[in-house]
Amino acid sequence: MNRREALSSVLAVTGTGLLPMPAPTKKEPSFIYSLNMSTLRGHKLGFRKELEVASKAGYGSVEIWINTLQDYLKNGGTLPEARRIVEDLGLKVEDAIGFATWIVDDETARAKALDQLKMEMEQLAQIGCPRVAAPPMGATTGAPLDLKRVAERYRTILELGDKTGVVPHLELWGFSKNLSRVGEILYVAVESGHPSARLLMDVYHLHKGGSGMESVKDVGKPLIEIFHMNDYPATPPRETITDADRVYAGDGIAPLKDLLKSLKDPDKPIILSFEVFNQGYYAQDPLLVAKTGLAKMRKVGERV
Repeated sequence: MNRREALSSVLAVTGTGLLPMPAPTKKEPSFIYSLNMSTLRGHKLGFRKELEVASKAGYGSVEIWINTLQDYLKNGGTLPEARRIVEDLGLKVEDAIGFATWIVDDETARAKALDQLKMEMEQLAQIGCPRVAAPPMGATTGAPLDLKRVAERYRTILELGDKTGVVPHLELWGFSKNLSRVGEILYVAVESGHPSARLLMDVYHLHKGGSGMESVKDVGKPLIEIFHMNDYPATPPRETITDADRVYAGDGIAPLKDLLKSLKDPDKPIILSFEVFNQGYYAQDPLLVAKTGLAKMRKVGERV
């Protein structure tokens, strides 16, 4: 077969002489930007208005506080209505912040906490929220807990997650007597022996607890889905810095670019959720605060 005959054969097979090109694949973003409602907590807006501000500011994702949702329900709202509000605003509730004392040694208190957490998870499932934070509430002071027992207790609430469809993410609290360092939460997650174990970390808490941003490299990527984003100033020093000192991403001294490089996961986008408790921000217009937080997070994320 000569060259002309070969070309004719191709034309006959394809009909046009052009081999079909593969459809372009849409590249997933590295990060999804979310608003944690702690950022607006001092404005005392309530469940619906917090969501409205987030939507107007340009967020597609949020982290709610469970007690704010429950206040909404106590005042006559319903879970179907709450879900409809979220959906009508074009939002997704990525996570919820709660404070059940699931971790404590006291068996009676822990049993009550498990009932509380189960109820909260069932509520969250009805509004489409797939995660709930599991911090060391109730164990921030006093004697250090046996981490092996903490792992068993974490597995217990992960099994609640199996039943409700809402996965508890083990949260690092840098100021706490327990679960203040990455090594501790990593041990608990692994020793729980549960495939749904996940970790929830925070720029401020990594700094406050002394683990630092480099420690994130030691955490396997499947364990991280959502990360609390903020920054910390040069002063006050780590030993005396508090929640209220957190600032916008990029306004402090945290090595955020290197941190986000460690967080990037080729298999899925990571949710970066802006969480601060800044009294100065509470004194400003909430929409301005939400917009500024989103713009500054995006600016940092685009550099990676």
